[in-house]
Amino acid sequence: MPYGFLDIATTPSVRAEQQAAGSDRVYRDYRADRTFDRFTADEAAFIAARDSFYMATASETGWPYVQHRGGPRGFLRVIDDKTLAFADYLGNRQYISAGNLAADTRAALILVDYPARARLKIYAHAEMIPIDGDLAALVAEPNYKARPERVFVLRLAAFDWNCPRHITPRYEEADIAAAMAPLHDRVAALEAENEELRARLASAEGN
Repeated sequence: MPYGFLDIATTPSVRAEQQAAGSDRVYRDYRADRTFDRFTADEAAFIAARDSFYMATASETGWPYVQHRGGPRGFLRVIDDKTLAFADYLGNRQYISAGNLAADTRAALILVDYPARARLKIYAHAEMIPIDGDLAALVAEPNYKARPERVFVLRLAAFDWNCPRHITPRYEEADIAAAMAPLHDRVAALEAENEELRARLASAEGN
């Protein structure tokens, strides 16, 4: 089987660089069972846990544009094993990603789990759909106040997991609060115990 992600990424110029560096044999050797053209339960769970991702598109002039997309956790929906979708909300009205995708549907996504030091790379073709119908209901965020303009539907071409090296673990405030909760509880218990001991000592000294 082909190695789906590298089959897309490895252009003649990339292959020339690999040959010059002597790494072309490495990637040629482990193509056998790495198609990665359908999401499994592992990828679906990883995607559902993210509250942001980076999406790259390219303009008609060839310039790349990388945009950070954020929202409530799980706002990037796994529709099926080859399809993702998310609501596009009214923003600064520059429409750079939308304009690029209107001319060239190819997009590249990077999703990162910083605490776990895991990174998922995705190649997809994007389609922009009016914000109505069943698909709109699937990507709706009832508690999110921004107004959606359209739905982005991403048809998977290939994905791959990336090396964790140099991913610095970073934690959200809620994660830190949960980790610190036992310590805060212990400190509160010790403070209460100290207050009780002080009260007993003061009472003993007064007698």
